Amino acid sequence: MKVIYTKRRRKKKSKKLLLLIIIPVIAAIVAGGVLYGLDKYIRAAHPMEYAEYVEHYSGKYGLDKYMVYAFIKTESGFDPMSESNLGARGLMQIMPDTFEWIRYRLDEEDSGIEFDSMYNEQDNIRYGCYLLSYLEDEFGGGLTETAAAYHAGPGSVGSWLENPDYGVNGRLAAIPNPDTAHYVDKITDAYETYCRLYK
Repeated sequence: MKVIYTKRRRKKKSKKLLLLIIIPVIAAIVAGGVLYGLDKYIRAAHPMEYAEYVEHYSGKYGLDKYMVYAFIKTESGFDPMSESNLGARGLMQIMPDTFEWIRYRLDEEDSGIEFDSMYNEQDNIRYGCYLLSYLEDEFGGGLTETAAAYHAGPGSVGSWLENPDYGVNGRLAAIPNPDTAHYVDKITDAYETYCRLYK
């Protein structure tokens, strides 16, 4: 038996075919828009502000600039006037005792630089980069150990590394302080995001 297609059936078939073409195209456009918007949001949340200072001092002290950005984002969210309840100041949240130690190490005790200078973007990034460089050298360049020492102090990390429950072959296998462990995760996530976005 011959099937006779009417105009109506042909119209229905062409509508279905058109829908089969249009729906994937619309879905691709929507998905592309979502991904573009997500990328813009992630980039806005991970800016590269103060690039002149970050580039200069990360280069001077042999640091990965994306690591420096990760610390600034995590520590202050790029707010140069940021101050913690413990008294840490500026973009990289330099503590008073740490400031005195860095100032001594850089032989700047008579230079006129004071703790209030840590609100200055350039001075803060310079001191923060010096500290990161020192900690990287101290702990063999590992991001986990460097970040843990930045948060908890090099003495704490040194004692953890000596404890076989936490240290294995000069690397931290576990971090006993939950706040420091959380901080290290935040630094690592920020660093990986910067590398993914900009490298």
